[in-house]
Amino acid sequence: MKKSFLIVAASLLACVTVNRVSAQTQDTTRKTTTTTTTTSTAPPDTAVTGDVVAALSVNPGYSTMAMLVKTANLEPVLKAGGPYTIFAPENAAFTGLPPGQLDSLTKYPVKLAALLSGHIVTGHYSKAEIIKVLTAGKGKATLTTLDGKQLNLSVNQNKVVVTNGSGSTAQVILFDVVGSNGVVNGINGILKTPGSQQP
Repeated sequence: MKKSFLIVAASLLACVTVNRVSAQTQDTTRKTTTTTTTTSTAPPDTAVTGDVVAALSVNPGYSTMAMLVKTANLEPVLKAGGPYTIFAPENAAFTGLPPGQLDSLTKYPVKLAALLSGHIVTGHYSKAEIIKVLTAGKGKATLTTLDGKQLNLSVNQNKVVVTNGSGSTAQVILFDVVGSNGVVNGINGILKTPGSQQP
């Protein structure tokens, strides 16, 4: 059992390393072909001047989450103390919501804050730290969200998967946009809760 987990952990590390090399190669190609090309995501291991909210805000692929953090009045909380890790849904995850649901949620900041708090954990969990806790937990780890609930990490087909207490899941697709008091990791879905479906 231990041997098979070490193989999974090694595979995850190799997969992430290959993705990083691939992203760096693609980024170099973009830079050499044109100087006006922009990317929708910040490269891995990006250090940002400012806190974790600034780290979230610098990435145009996560602008909806950045706006919602401000709408939900979570910005003052995230600018103080920490460290925090935000598992931020990419913009495409929000565009997949039923028509009008996002607008409806923005009218109820308390309900919106409850939904977003389920994407924010206390502690600093970079890619290396996630691999470390998954290794220690034999492929599973439990983190504590801003509102005191559990967020579970696991590995599925060499991808890090995040699951909340309601069974809603998403894959981590971006690691390590680092701020002074935390880190942002991008995910490909919204971690919904039963109360988040309707305002």
